[in-house]
Amino acid sequence: MTRTAFTREGIEQRINAALIEFGVEPGASRLDATWEEIDVDSLDLAELAQIIEDEYGVELRHADMQAMKTVGHAVDMIAARAV
Repeated sequence: MTRTAFTREGIEQRINAALIEFGVEPGASRLDATWEEIDVDSLDLAELAQIIEDEYGVELRHADMQAMKTVGHAVDMIAARAV
């Protein structure tokens, strides 16, 4: 798979694509959506963290994953750390 552009928009698109792969309805993963609202569990978040590390080189630790409460927060955190 090719790397997604390291732009906020590119990161948001990649997260949304991953969430759809996890079974989230397209369009449900708004930036203000919480993980609970879109039925994303801790296993999904662990897989998302692996995708982010593989594609952006951003390592998200357990504490980071716990701190991210919304899709937008995840996008912001990744965008701030992506090189």
